[in-house]
Parts: sequence; structure tokens; C-alpha cells
Amino acid sequence: MAKQTTIFYCKECGTEVSKWQGQCPGCKAWNTLVEAPAAPASGKKGAAAQRTGALNRPAALEQIETEEQARLSSGMPELDRVLGGGLVPGSLILVGGDPGIGKSTLLLQVCRNLAAGGSRVLYVSGEESLRQIRLRADRVGKFDGDIRFLCETDLDRIREIMEEERPQVAVIDSIQTMYREDVAAAPGSVSQVRESTLVLLSLAKGLGISIFIVGHVTKEGAVAGPRMLEHMVDAVLYFEGDSHASYRILRGVKNRFGSTNEIGVFEMSEGGLKEVPNPSEYMLSGRPQGATGSVVACSMEGTRPLLLEVQALVCRTNFGMPRRTAAGTDYNRVNLLMAVLEKRAGLHLSDCDAYVNVAGGMKISEPALDLAIVMALASSAKDLPVDEHTIVFGEVGLSGEVRAVSQTEQRVAEARKLGFTRVILPRVSLKRLSGMKGIELVGVSSVAEAMRQL
Repeated sequence: MAKQTTIFYCKECGTEVSKWQGQCPGCKAWNTLVEAPAAPASGKKGAAAQRTGALNRPAALEQIETEEQARLSSGMPELDRVLGGGLVPGSLILVGGDPGIGKSTLLLQVCRNLAAGGSRVLYVSGEESLRQIRLRADRVGKFDGDIRFLCETDLDRIREIMEEERPQVAVIDSIQTMYREDVAAAPGSVSQVRESTLVLLSLAKGLGISIFIVGHVTKEGAVAGPRMLEHMVDAVLYFEGDSHASYRILRGVKNRFGSTNEIGVFEMSEGGLKEVPNPSEYMLSGRPQGATGSVVACSMEGTRPLLLEVQALVCRTNFGMPRRTAAGTDYNRVNLLMAVLEKRAGLHLSDCDAYVNVAGGMKISEPALDLAIVMALASSAKDLPVDEHTIVFGEVGLSGEVRAVSQTEQRVAEARKLGFTRVILPRVSLKRLSGMKGIELVGVSSVAEAMRQL
């Protein structure tokens, strides 16, 4: 009987089946099975068997060391914040983002900082030549220290060089260009990406190398390739930003060594990426003075408070069906808040077009933005400006009540630091701020009461 040469593999959960099916038996998703070659019948060992280092033995719980492992600073505080305090030796980090967003530039700057700090660094590119890397490096700045560059796509050759050079940090740009000869599939396919990542994982854990992997993204913005790629790595970072804006946001969506809600803010310039240590001030630059429909809100990204301008424009519609548009926040949430204004505050908006925008291109889904959206809509509808030295935050319920949000102290402290003198916030949060000085705190319990503060 002939040995099966292909299998079918779910690109969402990694389940393997012997024949094609419409629905994956593992995750129950439809039309996610793709064809992949079966494991070779030759005597070559697969990636799972090619592990580096000593043989692991079972250990009792009391034998496991729990002391904090020393982290390696990347030289960029914004990146260290997202990673949870720095690079952990032996970690495997996936960096994804749209083409041209700055992934390679960011990692090249990180390599420069690490090499200048005394670390041995290896930068492997499968997409650019050495000359192209040199041209980009000249724009970034001067390179010092022990840093090597390699143009290679054969992962077996890359593994040999890593075992010989023993770098402390390595960059693979990108995982979709890597291939293994014993896997009969094209680079970028499910099998190649899976096997290549498994080899890099064994190198990172066996040799204690911190490895960055650059991953391409699909049209939907997710990392291309099998979904299990995100499960195999220790951290997943997404580099986001509008191609027409100068700022970039590095967001951690998975991190085994820190918080998954932190963000780092960078600004793209001719000399590469520059950190933005105070993103609130950056986001509020150019804010109009005395304009209606403009309200400053405070959102929390991990442990960092971020002040944003929420803009709203309400005008009478010229059509039978009013138009509603939301940019930077959830469209359905805006419709819900407009219904609350109509029912609980007596503000007639059913025959009005409404446009809501979070200035700067940020995308915020936190409920604490609700009260600011409501105030911006009311300000535009009544043509009454909100005091420019006032910030607003709070969650709004369907009964028109204003509910408490988390980390109130950090939000108020950030507003005071940037010169704001008044805060409109949920009344139930006032008791946590009894010792706050130098800023006026106005507690509200309903949308109608918040509108009276206009």
C-alpha cells in the first residue's frame, strides 16, 4: 500500500486530518483545511527531534527556581514597556504589521542599540540584500559593537551559523521566506512556516537566544500563515499605524513575560523611528480652541493613561435616512449612545446626521470613552463648546447612568500633569480620589447631569 504523501491541515488551530473536509474537526471552523505534504519517510529527523541542549528531565515543583530572570534592555524604553521590562533570554517574539509600516527599521534600530550595549547580534534577512540593509542602516545612524548581517533563507544553514556564532539576540526577517529542504513545500506555506518556527523555538530555548521573527500580515491584519504560529511564540507584537500619519503604535497582544495591554508610541522620521515618551501631549497637539463637538477623554492602554480628543459633528439630514459614521471607535457603540441621548436626555437626534472621530487615527474600544462621545455629540447638537481645560471619562449604561471605570487615579494624574483643571467623571469614583489636590473633580451619575455641566 502506497504511503500517503499529503495531509490536510487547519490553518486556524493546526488540526491534521488524512482527507479534506468542509469543517475542521478541531475548531469547527469551515473551509480552513489546506493541503500540506506529509512528513518525509527518509531517515532525516524532523524539527521536533532536532533539539539543541541537554535532555530535559522531569522536575518536582519545589525544585523549580522562581527567582526573577535578568532581562536585557533593548535601548528603547517604549519597546521595553511593551515587552514587560526588556528582553528575556531564550524568548521567541513575533512582530507583525502592514508592509512598509517600519518593522525592519524598528528591529534594525534595536539591533544597533543592543550591539552598542555589548550584546552579540545576528540579523538574518531573507527579503533584502546586504546592500539594501546597508542603505537602511546608513539612514538609521552609526553602528558599533558586535553585529553581523546575513542574507539567507535556508533555515538549516541559519541554525548552523547560530550554533557556531552563539549570538545573544537574532532577528529573522521574515519567517515567510524561510524554508527547510526536508519539507516538500514552497516557502511561506503552512508546513514551512510551522517547521521553521519549531526550529527557531528549539534554538531559542536550547541556546538561550532572544529571537525576533518578522511576520507578514493578511488583508484582515492578522499574521499570515497558520494560527498556531502565534501559539508557539512567547510574545506577539503588532506594529500599527496609518500610512498617512507619522506616528506608529507597537501593541502587545500576547506576552508570557508581561502585560498584554501595553503600547509603545513611535514617530517615523527621516532618521528612523523616534520614541514618543509623552503620547498624550502628542495626540492633543493642534487641538482647536473653543470649537463645539470637541471633548478630551482619557483612555487606558495597559498601565499608561492616554489623553485623546473625541470629535463629533451633528447636523440635520437632507435625506430620509440619517447617516452615521464612526472613525476610531465602534460604530454600533455610537448608535447605542445616540439612542441613550434620545431616550434619557431628551436630545432629538433621529433626523440628524452624526459623525464621530477619535483624532489622530487611534482606535479605542474602551467603555471609558462613552461619556466623552456623549458630551461631544451633545456639544455639537446644542452648539455649545466644552471648556478646553476639562477632560471627561466614564462608561454609559442603557438607563443613562454613568458607571465607574478602572484606574481612575492614573487618569486624573495624567490630566493634571498636562495642565487640565477640571475632570468630569463617574460620581461613584470620587471616593477613591479624596486626596487629589490641584484639580477640580466633578462627579456625575447620569447623562442628563453630565450635559448640565456643559
